[in-house]
Amino acid sequence: MRTLIVTGTGTDVGKTVVVAAIAALARAAGERVTVVKPAQTGVGPTDDGDLAEVVRLAGPVDTLELARYPEPLAPATAARRAGATPMMAAQVVDAVGELDADLVIVEGAGGLLVRFNDLNETLADVAAGLDAPVLLVASAGLGVLNTAALTAEALARRGIPLAGVVVGAYPAEPDLAERTNLEDLPRVTGAPLLGVLPAGLGGVDREGLLAAARCGIGPVLGGGWSPSGAS
Repeated sequence: MRTLIVTGTGTDVGKTVVVAAIAALARAAGERVTVVKPAQTGVGPTDDGDLAEVVRLAGPVDTLELARYPEPLAPATAARRAGATPMMAAQVVDAVGELDADLVIVEGAGGLLVRFNDLNETLADVAAGLDAPVLLVASAGLGVLNTAALTAEALARRGIPLAGVVVGAYPAEPDLAERTNLEDLPRVTGAPLLGVLPAGLGGVDREGLLAAARCGIGPVLGGGWSPSGAS
């Protein structure tokens, strides 16, 4: 079983679409895929969350959500305000270890160091516990280089491999910063730019997503996902 951790340079950077795109490519290659969301925030008990969006876009992959909280906040804050039990990194590691899949994709909430609980555990602790590489989904525009560099530095300090960077929502008419960032993201992170997906993919059907995935990240990833260091 191979495991990939997906984080972002922030919120609303196309993380869920990138997860769905990788899952769609792996499914098309005949792999069994499970997508895990440790903590979903900002949704009610019966609302569709990110995993429902992944299934809608990628097709019938297995999914596992470990906790959800109603307010759209960091998981630690949302759990505390809801009077709910916070997510622990060990819970995620144990849950992933029990899965039967060729590829497991763990999608975090927001960025790498968003806290799960008041012990300051984060997605980085999950990656370390699973000995799994991290894929960074980056925004396209001005300001992303600093956030991407900080994320890469935090991973390196913990000895966690950064598999690469994907721009999750690239505009049809990029400005100067958006164009030059494609060259600079590998320089500031020390990791390859593994692909670029166009903005607006959240509104396409499964065939449209798979076609975009094959064009935007497929040439680098091949059919599935097998970065160095994956378990």
